[in-house]
Amino acid sequence: MTTPTATRPDFEPAPEPRADSARPESGSPARLPINPDPTVAPELQALLDGSNPEFRAAAREFLNDPALYPLPGASLEEHRAHTFANLAAVRDFGGFQQGFQESNGGATNPRDAMTTLEALARVDGSLAIKSGVQWGLWGGALDQLGTERHREWAVGAANLSIPGCFAMTERGHGSDVQSLETTATYDPNTQEFVIDTPSPTAVKNYIGNAANDGRAAAVFAQLITPDSDGRANGVHAFIVPIRDEDGQPLPGIILGDHGSKGGLLGVDNGTIAFDKVRIPRENLLNRFADVAEDGTYSSPIANRNARFFTMLGTLIRGRIGVSGAAGGATQSALTIAVRYANRRRQFAGATGRDKRLIEHRQHRRRLLIPLARTYALQLLHNQILDRYQEQVEQQSSGAWSVTEPTDEHKFAAREMESLAAAIKTAHTTHATRTIQECREACGGAGYMTENRLTTYRADSDVYATFEGDNTVLIQMVGKNLLTAYGRDMADMTPWDTVKYAATTASDVVRRRTGFTTRLQDIRDLVNADSLFDAAYQTRLIDDRAQSVLRSLVRRVQPARKADRIQAAAIMDKCQDHLIAVGWARVDALLIQAMVEAERSLEEGSMARQIMEQLRTLLAFDIITQHAGWYQEHNLLPGGRVKAARAAMNDLVDSLAPWSDVLVDAFGSPAEVTNVPMLTEPGIDLHDTTD
Repeated sequence: MTTPTATRPDFEPAPEPRADSARPESGSPARLPINPDPTVAPELQALLDGSNPEFRAAAREFLNDPALYPLPGASLEEHRAHTFANLAAVRDFGGFQQGFQESNGGATNPRDAMTTLEALARVDGSLAIKSGVQWGLWGGALDQLGTERHREWAVGAANLSIPGCFAMTERGHGSDVQSLETTATYDPNTQEFVIDTPSPTAVKNYIGNAANDGRAAAVFAQLITPDSDGRANGVHAFIVPIRDEDGQPLPGIILGDHGSKGGLLGVDNGTIAFDKVRIPRENLLNRFADVAEDGTYSSPIANRNARFFTMLGTLIRGRIGVSGAAGGATQSALTIAVRYANRRRQFAGATGRDKRLIEHRQHRRRLLIPLARTYALQLLHNQILDRYQEQVEQQSSGAWSVTEPTDEHKFAAREMESLAAAIKTAHTTHATRTIQECREACGGAGYMTENRLTTYRADSDVYATFEGDNTVLIQMVGKNLLTAYGRDMADMTPWDTVKYAATTASDVVRRRTGFTTRLQDIRDLVNADSLFDAAYQTRLIDDRAQSVLRSLVRRVQPARKADRIQAAAIMDKCQDHLIAVGWARVDALLIQAMVEAERSLEEGSMARQIMEQLRTLLAFDIITQHAGWYQEHNLLPGGRVKAARAAMNDLVDSLAPWSDVLVDAFGSPAEVTNVPMLTEPGIDLHDTTD
């Protein structure tokens, strides 16, 4: 191995003047040294690790075991058996159990539990999602929706003695959970619920653990009691055993197997239908509602919509967890692709020496621009994890009542729902695009299953649609902004939302809580109009978020005098605008997270200089993607947009020699890069000789 001591000829500075650039902007950052300092990686990793670095270190050590990785070329049955066998190791590691309440043997620490899902997705998506089904969904429903009488079930989920399912989605209803068709009718004569599938569209679909391994399910169904006059009390969750000790379906349980899927081959997704299955009254998960022996229904939350959204609100950790899983898979894919780019030589230049892929500017752009966004997403994800952990601790201590929240807590809960939707949508969309780019960047080698990129791509593809379809979730972000100063979201019908937004156009600009308050603090520090100034970049991106929101409010103004049908039609026509509002909000949050992380580093340090360039690369990517909008609104003239676009080339040129250091900071287990295209005989990773 040849280690450079002075310069790396493959990363010589570009000649001056820059032929491909507009007039240089004032305040542009200096180019980074050509020879990277590997000791910077731990400092960057500390930023990305967030508030639980010790736990992350333990997870990395645990996941460095080759036995926990997928089996290339295995059959469907082998994939499933391999994944289920590895659940025992995940159980023994104990990360997921940290998220359970202390009364159920946990530590009320969802941050570590969700970090476990993120870490598992770095190595095997099937193991991550199989674990998420067992401990996050099935176990999480028992832990979050159950009470003391369900402790034995929760403990069984935690110790893996009761493998289970989360049976919410139906063939005819996915995102529209309130319209589920499965029924749970109470029979006071036997004190049992009768669980039934009334139509083909009510069959539970895509249910993890249903095809092979599940022994019971948390079934979401319309609760009907004698005192409701045949009208359902809304969707509630019930524990329904589905298999006996020999693994055979119980009477009245009809199970199906979805078979091979586009990815996640180790997860046994299947269907569940119920033919008048009877379960004890006590199997109702009754944290938010209960049924007495005589069939009387009661709930501490009187309003039906409020009750429904409160119940689902306790389960939003699934969306945050999927966000982390998408990030983990993306970071592993980038690590492999960047390592390969620094190793693989192709196309001789003027010197006659084959150049590394990373020496080609377009290759630098295709990997380093998404890498900058990956940093921002991880930083924002960590902030949301911390915010969620804080809320859970407040609820656990009694400082925050879920059933009787104050107005302040309602705002906080609404913001958390919006943040969970935003980070899940942004992270999973980015994963789909970036992992595909990594695959293509590695050519034929990237297409070989043995090199793992195709597996990361296939396994992460479904992230865009489960735990909430991204197109639906990003609209939730926009709707939350529309009702920023409104009443409790649980009490608002779609008509109320439209009416409120249309009558308060002057006020619906930005939230005054948490994340956006910090954004305003950054904006206020603008003291220059240099494109490279952090506060100026923040202002440009936040101005767009606010402007797009204000224009949406103006667009729905006609709904003020419309009836409900007309108002719904107006909102449907504005759906594209609502989505744009959500994405603009995401961009504002990402730039804020980068600026805050950068300012936490010592001024003048190499780590801070790197973060400054990554932040600017992200900002310019956002700005140039919306160049037309900025020019239409006279916020940036064409020359400045051109300067930003040219500066992106300078930034990837500057960051390229540090690309290995940048992916080192992801902290992926060493086993991730133990793939043939990086370990087979060939040019040494750090060789700079001809």
